[in-house]
Amino acid sequence: MDLLTNPIKDYAWGSRTAIAALTGRPASGPQAEMWLGAHPSGPSRLARNGTELTLAEAIEADPRGALGDSVIERFGERLPYLMKLIAVDRPLSLQVHPDAAQAADGHARGDANYADDRHKPELICALTPFTGLAGFRPTDQAAMLVERLGIDALRPVVSTLRRGDVLGALRLLLEWPGSRRELVESVVWAASAVHQPDYALIGRLARRYPEDPAVLAPLLMRRHQLAPGEALFLGAGVLHCYLDGFGVEIMAASDNVLRAGLTTKPIDVEELLRITAADAQPVAVEPVDGAYVPPVPEFTLRRVTPQGGRVLEGALPRIVVCVEGTVGVRGEAGSDVTLRPGDSVFVPASEGSVELTGEGVAFSAEPQV
Repeated sequence: MDLLTNPIKDYAWGSRTAIAALTGRPASGPQAEMWLGAHPSGPSRLARNGTELTLAEAIEADPRGALGDSVIERFGERLPYLMKLIAVDRPLSLQVHPDAAQAADGHARGDANYADDRHKPELICALTPFTGLAGFRPTDQAAMLVERLGIDALRPVVSTLRRGDVLGALRLLLEWPGSRRELVESVVWAASAVHQPDYALIGRLARRYPEDPAVLAPLLMRRHQLAPGEALFLGAGVLHCYLDGFGVEIMAASDNVLRAGLTTKPIDVEELLRITAADAQPVAVEPVDGAYVPPVPEFTLRRVTPQGGRVLEGALPRIVVCVEGTVGVRGEAGSDVTLRPGDSVFVPASEGSVELTGEGVAFSAEPQV
């Protein structure tokens, strides 16, 4: 059982306070994500016998002890999930993830959009109120909201929505032929006269991206507001964008992202539209005895308030992170650590079942086998 040191990604949209307050370590700039896992783009680190190594290297040194036979049989000699603490102060890019077949095909073709050959389903569980856009609205509703702006240039978008073609409407915006800045300025001006949250969000997005027609996304998409403890699962093809809040995110260990806007990174319109599903929606996941179980095998996320003691059954590779108070973690093989807020530990399969104790709150990640 190894205490972890986890990399923090300093993306510009990150918070300067959320992760810093949790860990008790001041931030010198934005802190967007703390990564807990073995992903090559940001593996956790640990120390053994006076030597520092990555979690990926530790797994490679003893895959069966770290992962267990059942996980290796299903996923190979790798940790199939990546957990993150995600702190959103500004909106993320509008994005979508491929399914397993699309990822494998794109990677095999050498398409630069696909960093690996795996899908990237994800689940977000709110630690504070958390807001995001995910999935498209009914097209007639979206048409009404765009039409309400009263902008002549957007009539083709409205008519395309009225035909039920939301991807066609999205294409029109992504491939806007005229002045993008003029369009955004007119949209912001019109939206400011409508006193509703979705229209107000347009102005917030436009301040960051004054030449991006994707600022109209709040009128095309559903807005989701999660209270602490609520969770949302986003599968393949679901267009989404996180707006604000602090949460625990868990996903399949992949880095396949195609962007649709609200970004300075390249956008491949054809590939994006090919893998975006017009009818794909996020799914609210209700916890069962603290476990958020999505419809994919790579991960389960558990929220644990151990109090008198809580046992997590089975020999599985787990990462446990404390988010409140103090939590003790003890494996069947005898290892025992105490976690405080922001601390985390990798529990290898060789430790067997795990007992959590204490008065705090922890999240545990594990694969489904």
